[in-house]
Amino acid sequence: MSILPFPSFLDDIKEKGFKRAVFEGVDDVVKSITAGMNIQDIREALRGEAPSRRPNPRLQPHSDGFWLHMRPSFFHKDMTGVYPTFRLGWLSTYFVFFETITGMFLMVWYTPSPQIAYGNMVAILSNVPLGQLMRDLHRLGAEAMVLIVTLHMIRTFMTGSYKKPRQFTWFSGVILLFATFFLSFSGYLLPWDQLALWAVTIGASMVEASPPPIVGETLNLLLRGGPDIGANGLLRFYLLHVLAVPALLFVFTGVHYYKVIIHGHSLPPQKENIGEDTAKRVPLDKRVYFIPDVLTSEIMWIGVTSFILVVLCVWFYHAPLEAHADPQVTPLGTTAPWYFLWIQGALKLGDKVLWGIIFPTIVLVIFFAWPYLDNTPSRRYADRRFALIVCFSFMSSFTVLSYMGTAEYGVNTTADQEIFYYMAHEPAHNKMGVILPVPYEQLPAGMYTTREFSAEEGMEESAVAALNEYMYGSELGKQLAEQLKVEAHNPVLNLDATNIRFRAVPEAEAPRLAYVMDLYEQQIAKETKELYNGWGAIIITDNQDDLKRIDIIIIWEAVEIQDGQPVLDENGNVKPILKEDGTPVYNIAIDHVFIHRDGGYFMNY
Repeated sequence: MSILPFPSFLDDIKEKGFKRAVFEGVDDVVKSITAGMNIQDIREALRGEAPSRRPNPRLQPHSDGFWLHMRPSFFHKDMTGVYPTFRLGWLSTYFVFFETITGMFLMVWYTPSPQIAYGNMVAILSNVPLGQLMRDLHRLGAEAMVLIVTLHMIRTFMTGSYKKPRQFTWFSGVILLFATFFLSFSGYLLPWDQLALWAVTIGASMVEASPPPIVGETLNLLLRGGPDIGANGLLRFYLLHVLAVPALLFVFTGVHYYKVIIHGHSLPPQKENIGEDTAKRVPLDKRVYFIPDVLTSEIMWIGVTSFILVVLCVWFYHAPLEAHADPQVTPLGTTAPWYFLWIQGALKLGDKVLWGIIFPTIVLVIFFAWPYLDNTPSRRYADRRFALIVCFSFMSSFTVLSYMGTAEYGVNTTADQEIFYYMAHEPAHNKMGVILPVPYEQLPAGMYTTREFSAEEGMEESAVAALNEYMYGSELGKQLAEQLKVEAHNPVLNLDATNIRFRAVPEAEAPRLAYVMDLYEQQIAKETKELYNGWGAIIITDNQDDLKRIDIIIIWEAVEIQDGQPVLDENGNVKPILKEDGTPVYNIAIDHVFIHRDGGYFMNY
């Protein structure tokens, strides 16, 4: 008789003994979790042994369980190798959950506000335990997810796996592809640095080209939340990134998986007769059960992929974080994210409505409609020459357009501006200008020139002296003095043609400054055609207490330019522009930067 009004664990102990009762209790819990598999079944599966119970308990988790109900209980043997799927579909699904988990950790420390967002990113990188690793994993995972989903789509097209009855499977996959693109794109803005702001500004500006103008302007306002991307735009991109697009992604991931289970994994093209689809009819001798073979294989792929991501993020890759977003400062070389470079490249071909809106829309429609347009029954490569030509044509075109979308293609930036940007500002790829990291104590006031570093060894001081002698009372000296007064607006400078005096860099006291001046000379030397006989100078002044102003100067002889290139004479030499008296015409370009003692740029160097 039971001690309690209902059977209890104590009754089991009394009847079967403690050890037996505990084992059966744990066994029942395991069966409930796995929806049918007990401890013995799991042990046999892990050992690779055949199931000892009938019916096969390894099939129950697929029919009765929650976790595996959207996975097939067995696979065709021909689908368990690397070819033809290359596990790209499984890796795409893995990255959906990988990005969700890493993103949730970052959400804890992030506030979608222009006043706070950048500070949050700095805090994540510096104060949050493992914060930088988590951000690196999230960013690298996003890039990898875009690449893997794209490769999965290409593989599906190449093997003809979009053909009847899998047209809608392909349709849902295209939705997932573009949802992945937009999910990564919407996350680009969240760090609220220069790279984020201007990359998203370029992408959002494409929407404005939608005809008619009232539609484009309205869509642009809805996306940005105002004429420029600010607090409203950041909040909208944040909500799209963490709510709207992930919801769409999860829904269609479920739809996509459901359709894959309904129709089965399409076999390699050469394994099926033309016009037949035998993926659902798997002979007993060709079956490979999900538990344990496919499951352990997928766990291995997860482990290897995660290990590679961690290794890359620990030793080789760090997500960039540039200077705080500034709508008033447009950095050089700004581009859209790499997976949208093909649109940016198309825009360089002509009208932005045609190439920025109509062309991508046509591409999208072709992607969606292709399974319904290609009605040929055969999936074999030899019978699908036209489809493969179309595939390779698209891949080639997208590669060329992506190259055209880079900052270097079709955009002429003057050499002096590129050098100024290299020296004093925040270029792309998370590198600040080379002057900013110079320690404050290694910036002694004075005027320095690259002529010292282009001179032969042992002749540095004489080169500086020769330059001072040349500048004294010369037209170039007067021109430089006048331009410094007008352009530099430096209240400390009081220059005229008689007191421009350069001095040698004190390398013993300022080795970092000497290193920067050497880099400066190398940059100018690379541009000998555009900066003919060019040389540079740096003027360091104590502007205020604990604040130094650095004026950067480039001086070169003017040359004849045609179609953006210097004109060469019959000997292949650059043709300089000369005055009536035969003396060269000089161009002078000036930029400046401030460095505060507490700026801390040099702390990481």
